[in-house]
Amino acid sequence: MENYIANAVHHLHTIDKHRALVFVNCVRAGIPLQGLVHDLSKYSPTEFLVGVKYFQGDHSPNVEERKEKGYSAAWMHHKGRNKHHFEYWFDNSTTAFNIVPVEMPTKYVIEMFCDRVAASKVYHKDSYQDDSALKYFQMHDYSAIMHPNTQKLLRELLQMLADEGEAKTFAYIRKMKK
Repeated sequence: MENYIANAVHHLHTIDKHRALVFVNCVRAGIPLQGLVHDLSKYSPTEFLVGVKYFQGDHSPNVEERKEKGYSAAWMHHKGRNKHHFEYWFDNSTTAFNIVPVEMPTKYVIEMFCDRVAASKVYHKDSYQDDSALKYFQMHDYSAIMHPNTQKLLRELLQMLADEGEAKTFAYIRKMKK
């Protein structure tokens, strides 16, 4: 029971810290309301209790749930309620019976960028560098599961962050939105 309570406190702290960093990023990007409501579903029992059970502190608890069960119910819940995840943006094809990625509206790509930067800061802690989120992005092949325009914009923002830093990247995002 002590371990469960400790995990609950640590998981809550991780969520709160992540949301605070996303909020700051969203304000800098010119989308403060999105930052304010970002990831509220993480406080729901479906997501929070799984997070407590599988809390590790250096990566998402959903990874551990997936290892045990073969899927993550918390992730399925989360991605279906949060438009800043590209996995939210799938639909049936109009030409065949299959699922296809849909291009994300720019405001959600920006929030996804803010989210990935904040997650990198939370999980990498003192070893965070401006290229951390880009390196994580480059570890995966998104070509079949993310709309090409969404992937291009996200990669462009992550590359700019790695090359030019936060100040220039957020200034670019604010200009891009206009």
